[in-house]
Amino acid sequence: MSRRSAQMMWGWAAHLALLPLATLTLIPFLWLVTASLKSREDFFTSTFLPMRDGPFNIAWDRLTLENYRRLFSDLGIGRALLNSVFLASTTAILATLCCAAGGYALARLKFRGSTLMTILVLAALLVPPPLLLAPTYQVLYEFRLLDTFAGLILPAIAPAFGVFLFRQAVLQSVPHDLLEASRIDGCSEIGIFFTMVLPLVRPMIGAFILITFLATWNNFIAPQVVLQTAEKFPLSVAVAQLRGVYAQDYGLLMAGTMVSVLPPAILFLMLQKEFVTGLITGAVKC
Repeated sequence: MSRRSAQMMWGWAAHLALLPLATLTLIPFLWLVTASLKSREDFFTSTFLPMRDGPFNIAWDRLTLENYRRLFSDLGIGRALLNSVFLASTTAILATLCCAAGGYALARLKFRGSTLMTILVLAALLVPPPLLLAPTYQVLYEFRLLDTFAGLILPAIAPAFGVFLFRQAVLQSVPHDLLEASRIDGCSEIGIFFTMVLPLVRPMIGAFILITFLATWNNFIAPQVVLQTAEKFPLSVAVAQLRGVYAQDYGLLMAGTMVSVLPPAILFLMLQKEFVTGLITGAVKC
């Protein structure tokens, strides 16, 4: 047996071994999909699909899109969805650019106080985010940014975590000699950043965009602190408000959860290769 054939056999064996685990992982998602399509009467009477008498007699006619119709027609969840898409996309793009620029400056530019700045970035990583809610609220109040999207976006565009990640990525992926050659050719620092640095740290860009998008998409506390107008609430807050006081419409809750899960899942499928590659970038050199 050739080496290539042996590798193919091991590959097939690994896929067969992982297939049951993948199926087990998809079961909660399958339950979520079927739960969002069931009525109140069928929610507690069947685990997955509603059944009639008999072992495999599925009542397909009892599946309904009424929960989704109520979400978008009666409850206006579409506006909250657009708010979340805008906030998550804008924050992810701006944070990626700012953190990439900061990481490049700390890694390759020599200026007075660069070592101190790096130490401050590392120290900022130790501060728990909940401790920043009160001072952030005070700053936003002074600048009249409460109840605005800018009040949510601006504090999140330069996290210390992102600056340090891009510093590590630049140290490992951007050779110093390449930058010196570009400067000799007359390229400006801004030109070097956009034409040389960003293409070389593309895996980290994909990973950080996904991380920031998910963090903003799932942000639940900050929108309730900064925003006061219900029309500006993102999807995470709107879905939480679907819960009733004395009774719960679980089918409606599952439909709202399904709407909130799909966009991040699609983005992850598009950027999964960059996400995995970006996570290991800079893991050796520091």
